Amino acid sequence: MGINESRVSAWLVEHVGAKAPIDFELIAGGRSNLTFMVSDANRRRYALRRPPTSHVLPTAHDMVREHTIIAALEPQGIPVAHPLGLCTDPAVNEQPFYVMEFVEGAILRDRSQAEQTYDISIRRVIGDNLAATLAQLHRVDIVSAGLTALSRHDGYIERQLRRWRTQYEQMRVEEAAHDNLVMAVGDQLAATIPTQQKVAVVHGDYRLDNTVLDERGAVKAILDWEICTLGDPMADLGMLLVYWAEPSDPTAAMLGAAPTTAAGFATRQEVLSAYAANTDLDVSQFAYYQAFGYWKLACILQGVFARYSAGAAAGDQGSVAEFPKHIAMLAETAKQTLEQL
Repeated sequence: MGINESRVSAWLVEHVGAKAPIDFELIAGGRSNLTFMVSDANRRRYALRRPPTSHVLPTAHDMVREHTIIAALEPQGIPVAHPLGLCTDPAVNEQPFYVMEFVEGAILRDRSQAEQTYDISIRRVIGDNLAATLAQLHRVDIVSAGLTALSRHDGYIERQLRRWRTQYEQMRVEEAAHDNLVMAVGDQLAATIPTQQKVAVVHGDYRLDNTVLDERGAVKAILDWEICTLGDPMADLGMLLVYWAEPSDPTAAMLGAAPTTAAGFATRQEVLSAYAANTDLDVSQFAYYQAFGYWKLACILQGVFARYSAGAAAGDQGSVAEFPKHIAMLAETAKQTLEQL
């Protein structure tokens, strides 16, 4: 399961003030870091994060880095789960882990859940709230937050393009051979990079299901800081727009029954306007960053499909088998979005 229950329980009692006996339940896993819900004898709940149990890259899944980020952002007023402790002693659980408060609230993953959780009047304001919270994150002074050493400050999009293009090239699979389209869009993105307006904290995967919402649809906590870095804040805006699916989107079916396709949710343009109303940044080049988001997602899916083709699939082979079609659709959508510039 990834938890040495006796040793981690003892650590929690000593360092976090938990009361034994303690239960552990895996609530998020897969290719990303593992998240466990921890419940103690006082019925207090915590969240514990640790790296995956296999295929851990040397520079990936850095628990110290994640803990550092949320600990730095909380005093800046950013809604994050309150960090409670960090363990780097391999004798406890082999890999580092950290513990934070368990934030109660709604995490919307599909349309039916959105419809069951909120009425239309609340759904209407969720987009504004997500956009305003993202703008708040991008206003954080990295010097005041002590995050200047988190990563390089320049050339964010250039580095991202190189990274994902390299991954795509290394993960070529015959069944998903869309090289000409993906490479052509990558070339166009590289040739038209907008000037980076500022250096900001970039979440990297800011979307609705990476937030916890309260009963009014406000953001209680932003989750999953695994790929957070410093860079161009417009990249976060572009990714939010990619995942803010509308019923008429060609990619809506690919993203599943996205919660934002339920009646009452703001349109993508309204989310963009809400972000613009809460920032001094120029959002006129948003289409570039949205196109980059589609293209990046195509490269990511290519990597997932390549691992699947090599025999690494678990239990979702049917959905992964559709990835070649989805990769082409994402690359084509990126191309069409760039044409809006």
